Amino acid sequence: MSTIIRMESVSKVYDLGAVKVEALRDVTFSVEEGDHVAIMGPSGSGKTTLLNLLGCLDRVTSGHYYIEDTEVSTLSDDALSEIRGKRLGFIFQAYNLIPQLTVVENIGIPLFYQGVSEKIIQEKSIEMARLVGLGSRLHHRPAQLSGGQQQRVAIARALVNNPALILADEPTGNLDSVTGEEIMHLLCDLNRQGKTLIIVTHDAKVAEYSRRILRMLDARLYEN
Repeated sequence: MSTIIRMESVSKVYDLGAVKVEALRDVTFSVEEGDHVAIMGPSGSGKTTLLNLLGCLDRVTSGHYYIEDTEVSTLSDDALSEIRGKRLGFIFQAYNLIPQLTVVENIGIPLFYQGVSEKIIQEKSIEMARLVGLGSRLHHRPAQLSGGQQQRVAIARALVNNPALILADEPTGNLDSVTGEEIMHLLCDLNRQGKTLIIVTHDAKVAEYSRRILRMLDARLYEN
């Protein structure tokens, strides 16, 4: 199995003027292709900072971060944007769907920003909608969907660019327990099909679905 991501002695410090906040301290870990990792920890432990770095939404202060064979620590903003668009998929707790767009249109957004043709966007978006069980809801808008269906749209949107890595931030946080289980079963099915998952969660039940559990405490990362 190939290594999807690797962090080596990564630290993140926020300079607030008179105060410097060390949000991550000397984090080293790697994730292999097809792995399913949960990252847990209390509020303020560094989970969000780590997720932002993994998703190329922020930059490391020191250390090295690799996605596949690319060191992203020193890339330009444009290069980071290209990596986010082509190699990463994001699933958010709040779904982050555009209310005015249909299911198919929401799913196709990552491809739209890559300049993919309208025909291919349509085809791939419909394919992903059917994959997550929304084949009969293609032209519905978010307000016409349940919370679980909206999260399925978010998952399909994360998959549409065939990413190397899927990053999920509390993917069941806004769902009832039954719907949350359905979403986790869907994510686990995708993992069994070869997708690499990293899920940030405070929910031990969600973490139990993973193959590895990493814990954040006081800006450091520990493996069970």
